[in-house]
Amino acid sequence: MFEHVLRAGRIGGLELPSRIIVGSMHLGLESQPGGEALAAFYAERARGGTALIVTGGSAVSREGAGGRHYSFINEAQEEPKLERVVRAVHDAGGRIALQLFHAGRYGSPEYFGLEPVAPSAVASRFSRCTPRAMTAEDIARTVEDFATGARRARSLGFDAVEIMGSEGYLLNQFLSPLTNRRDDEWGGDFERRGRFPLAVLGAVRAAAGGGYPILYRLSGTDLMPGSTSEEETLEFARELARRGADALELGVGWHESSVPTVQLTVEPGAWVGHAERIKRAVDALPAAAVPVIASTRIGTLELAERVLAAGSADFISLARPFLADPAILVKARAGEAERINPCIACNQACIDRSLRDLEVSCMVNPRAGREWEWGEEEGRERPSGERERRRVAGAGRGSFAVIGGGPAGLEAARVLAVAGAHVVLYEAGRELGGQFRLASRVPGKEDFARTIAHFERELRLLGVEVRLERRIDSGSIAELDPCDGVIVASGVVPRRIDLPGAELPIVRAYPDALLNPGAGSGRIAIIGAGGIGVDLAHFYSRQGRPVTLMCRGSAVGEHIGRSTRWVMLRELREREVEMLTGVAYGRIAREGVWIRDRAGDTRLIEAQAVVIAAGQEREDSVSALLESRGRPYRIVGGARDTRELDAVRAFREGASAARALIH
Repeated sequence: MFEHVLRAGRIGGLELPSRIIVGSMHLGLESQPGGEALAAFYAERARGGTALIVTGGSAVSREGAGGRHYSFINEAQEEPKLERVVRAVHDAGGRIALQLFHAGRYGSPEYFGLEPVAPSAVASRFSRCTPRAMTAEDIARTVEDFATGARRARSLGFDAVEIMGSEGYLLNQFLSPLTNRRDDEWGGDFERRGRFPLAVLGAVRAAAGGGYPILYRLSGTDLMPGSTSEEETLEFARELARRGADALELGVGWHESSVPTVQLTVEPGAWVGHAERIKRAVDALPAAAVPVIASTRIGTLELAERVLAAGSADFISLARPFLADPAILVKARAGEAERINPCIACNQACIDRSLRDLEVSCMVNPRAGREWEWGEEEGRERPSGERERRRVAGAGRGSFAVIGGGPAGLEAARVLAVAGAHVVLYEAGRELGGQFRLASRVPGKEDFARTIAHFERELRLLGVEVRLERRIDSGSIAELDPCDGVIVASGVVPRRIDLPGAELPIVRAYPDALLNPGAGSGRIAIIGAGGIGVDLAHFYSRQGRPVTLMCRGSAVGEHIGRSTRWVMLRELREREVEMLTGVAYGRIAREGVWIRDRAGDTRLIEAQAVVIAAGQEREDSVSALLESRGRPYRIVGGARDTRELDAVRAFREGASAARALIH
């Protein structure tokens, strides 16, 4: 099925068993002393059969760090940690490249008290500071820092290095006329703007030695008006190939760009054309072809196979998908690709955390980033038949009940069953998924349904008994008596509002509004502008309905992640959704909602329907019954606490509670 994906390839002198690479991700684990967590993370991906892992950026100097939790390739105290990473990956049968990194103007004095440097003193909206323009001495020192980093990476056992020259970081800044405003030998026309990144490549090649693979991550397009042109990008790619790069990996966009690149609203494969154009450019050179690696918004092996089959790229770099499932290639080779836990491009536990300099994980795989803490055996992937034999052999681990089939309950049932326990999952509704199934109705979030389908398959393979339309209450609690433990994941219900007119037929709770949108073309008034309110506004405005989105607070979508919120709000503005903050609600009438707006004016928001998205309340009618019967239990997700509730927390708490019961 995956003829091109699973075909062996070569980068420089490095023989690779497939065409899939684990792309660079900053994990927030890099600064932990000892390096055990970092090594365990990469080793699990190596066991998953990937061709090559590229580390998160390792800064070549302190001033070049992109956050407080970076590793530093040129500092002696980092050697044992990085050696541990290399050893763990090699012991797992993998190969690993170190990414040489310098943030340039995306650095900040907040990290280590150092002034960031850049080709010119151009302020950054991303880092919210203005860098110091580099002197000739700074430039020479930085070139040598990259060279030293390459030399040390090779001595530590890394199989290759990658030079970070994309996403608006230092080397990309030198190439762009937006950030390189010099008029000396390091800036001005295109040839001089390219001199610094090419000098870095030359120094890295000389330091690493002949035959040592060097990848260069370049920007396929900056997505910044007035930046490097397409013609210049193609010529720069050709020059990198001429100067000794063994592979070119394509990045897309700057952190300051107003064009979405990785969000779930971006069409999968949207940026493949840039890789294809660069591949044509370098393939036309008279020397041996340099492989081109496509990346960014390629989330499935099926799409990777199509890109490779079309000849648009030679390799595919996947990053977030390897957070969701480290065993992508193991499953593909076993003919079980349908069992891959899909990345849904939510960004909530990965990119959003990375932007805040926090430890990265994954919404749908809370084990990501916790491999060392949770242990290797627990994460070892097995073919379906072996998992079934293990489940039967491990039946002595006990019998457990899970109440609720939303994210927390699904993950809890899975973890218990993987450990060999007998599990019965009770779901009051007709389908599994809970709030996740509601989210899958929102335009752009359709992939959430793939996660539910994945868990349905996994629970079936693991022998979990799923009982739908089965509510546990005082009349049925006796069913749980044989259990050794219970996980209560019964979730949430919509919060009721104390507002005159809330009982009118015009008023609907958000679950009903998503599942049964009804007919009509009149205005929808949404009370509550958090994440659910914003989702509802997208849902109805995509249908062409006029929408008014209201909240008492000062911001719409306040707790939506940094990488996604601006995209969602921009789309709402483009569809002319009225967004009102600082609202005081008066009453609901048959013709709409009476409010007092921020200016103090009383007005009617005329509406065909009023949807309540004013938060959630715990649904936990079971724990008291369990307490009275002396059954051990854990409460997780929204059933435990609705404050700061999201699916990331729900999946994590489901997994943690299951582990606590069986360990």
